[in-house]
Amino acid sequence: ADEKEGAEIELKYSGYIARQLEQIQQMKKQQSKAIPLDLDYWSIHTLSMESREKLAKVRPATVGQASRIGGVNPADITALLVHLELEARRSRATAAAAAASHSPPSPDREQLASAPF
Repeated sequence: ADEKEGAEIELKYSGYIARQLEQIQQMKKQQSKAIPLDLDYWSIHTLSMESREKLAKVRPATVGQASRIGGVNPADITALLVHLELEARRSRATAAAAAASHSPPSPDREQLASAPF
């Protein structure tokens, strides 16, 4: 009877447990996310003034360190994560555009048709 009950409980809560484990992994990843040393906290207008002051003074190396600074609230950590993600996307887009502008032109149909292969 105990085995059956245990299996029922496991089945009933498996989705919930899987979601919780996924959230834990995401949180661990976010906690270890590096913060650039030269980040200008004053330019992140979605941060509270208190958080800007504290973060600029302490200069945490990771989001986890930032989250443990007194006076930096969870909403500010979320704003910091959003800012870091947007900057990473901008950087990747700029790099991709630069790589595309330096690539040789694609051959046209005539060049492909006359190619000796």
